[in-house]
Amino acid sequence: MTMTYAQLVTNVSDTVENEFTTTQINLFIELAEQSIYSTVQIPALRKQDTSIATVDGTDTVGMPADFLYMYSFAVVEATGAYVYLLEKDQNFIREAYPIKTIKGTPKHYGILNATTLILGPTPDAVYTTEMQYGYYPESIVTASTTWLGDEFDSALFNATLLEAARFLKLEPDTIALYTTMYTQSMQQLRNLGAGKLRQDMYRSGEAKVTVK
Repeated sequence: MTMTYAQLVTNVSDTVENEFTTTQINLFIELAEQSIYSTVQIPALRKQDTSIATVDGTDTVGMPADFLYMYSFAVVEATGAYVYLLEKDQNFIREAYPIKTIKGTPKHYGILNATTLILGPTPDAVYTTEMQYGYYPESIVTASTTWLGDEFDSALFNATLLEAARFLKLEPDTIALYTTMYTQSMQQLRNLGAGKLRQDMYRSGEAKVTVK
């Protein structure tokens, strides 16, 4: 089952028997998405950037505007070989490579601030890079359809429903029910994101249930 933005709005309104303004329902949806995306890693949160290049003699590089967290960062040597950098605190890099004019192939990176990475040692050439990172995808509010709505609409629906119920200050037992539904759908999504999507049956074996 898939759920578009329009279907999500209708389903939530019908369930709580209340019509919301566009501003209200959009807020509920965006809060729901943020809660889900901050809890479970799914393919829709992963992005690759190969547009960033180092500068010979400069120990920093910029980060994509939508960067949230890093999966991996590599520099590509002239031979085409990938050198995956190890993440370290910026203080480690400053101490390990105190003289910025001593250059080499970068081995470490650290997050300097919200927009910049620091590299150590200082690059000795222009290297292309490959960054695999996490980000928040476009909301279903503006995209109309998303991976979450297409592949796991139960989590999106239950999370939005819970936000709407809190807004309406529904009875505690109703909110408790919606919370349980949301928790269950998130557990299923977590089994997918942190389980099945991080293994293959050949190496890990198929899931088994003991028969008594």
